[in-house]
Amino acid sequence: MREGIPAVAEAVRQAASVAVCCHLNPDGDAIGTALALRLALLRVGKRVEVFCRDRVPDLVAMLPGAETVRSFESLREGERFDLLFTVDVSDKSRLGEGAFERMAAVCGDTCQVDHHETNPLFCRVNCVDGSAPAAGLILRELLAALGVPLDREMAECLYAAIATDTGNFSFGNVTPEAYRTAAELLEAGLPLAEMNRRLFVLQPEAQVRLTGRAIGSMRVFHGGEAAVMTLSRKDFEDCGARTEHADTVVNRALAVQGVRLAALLREDGGRTKASLRSVAPDTVSGIAAAFGGGGHAQAAGCTLDLPLDEAAERIAEAFRLALDGGKA
Repeated sequence: MREGIPAVAEAVRQAASVAVCCHLNPDGDAIGTALALRLALLRVGKRVEVFCRDRVPDLVAMLPGAETVRSFESLREGERFDLLFTVDVSDKSRLGEGAFERMAAVCGDTCQVDHHETNPLFCRVNCVDGSAPAAGLILRELLAALGVPLDREMAECLYAAIATDTGNFSFGNVTPEAYRTAAELLEAGLPLAEMNRRLFVLQPEAQVRLTGRAIGSMRVFHGGEAAVMTLSRKDFEDCGARTEHADTVVNRALAVQGVRLAALLREDGGRTKASLRSVAPDTVSGIAAAFGGGGHAQAAGCTLDLPLDEAAERIAEAFRLALDGGKA
């Protein structure tokens, strides 16, 4: 059993009401884990609400309970909870500016499950395992510790969490535990083919067109070992796309034979947000950290206070230095 699971389980047992919070610009792991936890808590008689600064992305909007996710602004006067439970949140700032403090002020206790190595353990009770490929795997262990049996709806949520953060079990972070858990989810009634089609095949037209813009911008350099793509605000407007539609586009650059380091940079006001990826054994977490970001060894991100073109050059230069020095 992971260190921290017994303490988190005890915090849950002691709480009659729980506020589950996931990070801004949520992905499949954040929403899937949060909604699986919601279902489990309802099963054992808890009052539970799920909060997120941003809307649930289309990718996982079909999950059971997705329509119940609330914004922090919806918190009502006098509304309180016994426990604040964050999932897949690498740092309290990732909830959004001031959100953790606001929620903690109306909650009696705080706990978390997360899988980011850089997590500073910002809750009173923490279960953080940087070796876990998805927060959903840690939650599955917690549900077992709480004695909550899986059902089809929980299985769908947990599968969305695990499958999206492992690239449909294709990334280097996949562990035997991930496959064993997938087998459990199948036994609980997971509609595997249907879920895979929804998560990894179907895309809105806007997302497909935006992907085309990104691929068209791709610059491959350093002897074909690095690739950088960019998306401007105009690209999003022309395609009718939202920010969430760019979430997995960076992986397209890693499909280029020989590419070891890849980046997708998108315009965000006067700043630029960068998604970084690498093929093991190369890493990008150190590059992201150098720009004030963080994440995992092969998947990280950061924000640069620079226009899009300048930011792209800075990331490209960081890639060159990393590859030249063998530090990627």
